[in-house]
Amino acid sequence: MATHPYLSNISPEKEISVVDLLRQRFRASPPAISPADVDLSGKTAIITGGSSGLGFHCGTELFKLGLDRLIITCIAGDEAKLKAAEVALTLTIGKSIGTTTEVWPLDLSNYDSITSFVDRVKTLDRIHYIILNSDAVNSDFEQNASTKHENMLQVNYISNALLCILLLPILREKKDGTPTRVVWVTADSRASFKEDFTTPIFAALDEQPVRWDFAQRYAMTKLLCQLFIVELTKRVPPSVAVVTAVNPGLCRGTNLYRAMKGIPGIMKAITNRIVSRSSKVGARELTDAAVKHGEELHGQYLMHCKLKPMAPLTNTPDGAELSDMLWVELIQELAPFDAGKAVAEMGV
Repeated sequence: MATHPYLSNISPEKEISVVDLLRQRFRASPPAISPADVDLSGKTAIITGGSSGLGFHCGTELFKLGLDRLIITCIAGDEAKLKAAEVALTLTIGKSIGTTTEVWPLDLSNYDSITSFVDRVKTLDRIHYIILNSDAVNSDFEQNASTKHENMLQVNYISNALLCILLLPILREKKDGTPTRVVWVTADSRASFKEDFTTPIFAALDEQPVRWDFAQRYAMTKLLCQLFIVELTKRVPPSVAVVTAVNPGLCRGTNLYRAMKGIPGIMKAITNRIVSRSSKVGARELTDAAVKHGEELHGQYLMHCKLKPMAPLTNTPDGAELSDMLWVELIQELAPFDAGKAVAEMGV
């Protein structure tokens, strides 16, 4: 594998610094959306990873706006945790408003689990909001057991992309006049990417590095997600689904770093306590992205409930070349699921 001559040592023009995080931490919190402004009566939402943290609080916000049906996901085998989340949501909101909470298994590290979940989504009459909130952080290098890809690359990028693509035909078929809002949760760290790229890209990223930098890899996966959204929204019109990236900021009270162990885990916990906002406040950003704004959000990035530029790399010639190469590799990886065909048919 050779280093690509134009894609070595790519880094954004401006990185997210500790000062930036502190500024974000102490800026005015986004306000909760009022039921007087938004009415979600009769609407259905899916939140992946909705059993705690950002996903859980986003669910409560949607219920307060009158959401009729909420489907949250968690890895199969966590049924007790899922049931606890279901009960907590019911108690938080109250049964009197007639809401329904369901818990469906979804393991983004496993393709069979993803396709089974998609098959179940086909049984729904309509899906109005999808919040792609699940991802992973591994303090040590970890290879996915079934795909053999590095696990953070697999879960955060490849699997979420597969889920998004496989849902598109369903969203188009079940559209009732208003396109589904697909909100992909990203992060500030998407702007601190510094890895060299070699081609083929996936194979290079699957190799265990001499020194594993989990924060750098997490940042890389979030950047890849933004590049995916750029490419997807070139091919899929907003009349099918409005796909948006949203950054809730660094939040505490989530399970994102549950796999981190030892010193990295301790340091992350300390950093989070100092510079993070609560997941309840951060979830307002997800809710805003889902229920407000219009089709102008398609292929865009939201932060502080406002449109912001994506990572600087996305607007450079090198970024465009990288984005194209990644798209080709991704569609090849997902060929067994006819992902390329599914996307192509969305533009017809």
